[in-house]
Amino acid sequence: MTKSMPKMATVDPVWTRICDEARAAVRDEPLLGALIHAGLLHHSSLERALAYRFSMKLASGEMSEQILREIADEAYGAEPDLGQAARADLVAVYDRDPACHRLLQPLLFFKGFQALQSYRIAHWLFVQGRRDLAYFVQMRTSELFGVDIHPGARIGRGVMMDHAHSIVIGETAVVGDNVSMLHSVTLGGTGKEDEDRHPKIGDGVLIGAGAKVLGNIRVGRNSRIAAGSVVLADIPDCKTVAGVPAKVVGEAGCDRPASEMDQILRNG
Repeated sequence: MTKSMPKMATVDPVWTRICDEARAAVRDEPLLGALIHAGLLHHSSLERALAYRFSMKLASGEMSEQILREIADEAYGAEPDLGQAARADLVAVYDRDPACHRLLQPLLFFKGFQALQSYRIAHWLFVQGRRDLAYFVQMRTSELFGVDIHPGARIGRGVMMDHAHSIVIGETAVVGDNVSMLHSVTLGGTGKEDEDRHPKIGDGVLIGAGAKVLGNIRVGRNSRIAAGSVVLADIPDCKTVAGVPAKVVGEAGCDRPASEMDQILRNG
């Protein structure tokens, strides 16, 4: 009779690195020890830490930390993709934001990352048919972070919201993988119609600060939208648009504009 092999523990390199960074941060700044232990080191996984952060940030007199923690734990337990999306978002912020030097920074300090993870739980609730609870999470996320994402919107992995102030994303919007957007971006509708009415943003798109993309239009993959532009028509793949209304002003300038974060207009 052969002996069964012991089950090997799953190694999570992202969570391992975060915990290493957390222990170093406590050594460097003991005054943050309680926050870092409660928010990170006390937990056994990134998902548990995310659920704790979600509950602590969104709790109010209307909804307790305990109830919100139970909701988040249920979401992460039922849908493993939530945790994988969070890891991709973390790495995206670390890779693209020059102000981010450690993976723990978005998790503890960056409201764009935290707002996006709150949206992901709201979207999970929305898909499950728990829509009033999803709207509550949307409301609290907007109140806390200044980011208003309808829980019906669909957002891919590896998304970075830099600064993330006054971002608005409508109900039928779709955002692809590996997209970067800066503050004051709107993905909105153009009227009161109750149908598919919001933009579809392709993979790898870079959306500059203050840009407005309005209507059921398509923004092609790996394109760039210049800061302050108002986009009202489809954009082909791998192009740069600028202006009010936005027009194609050249090529995207590189293969991965959302990763390079290069917003200089060199074509003209």
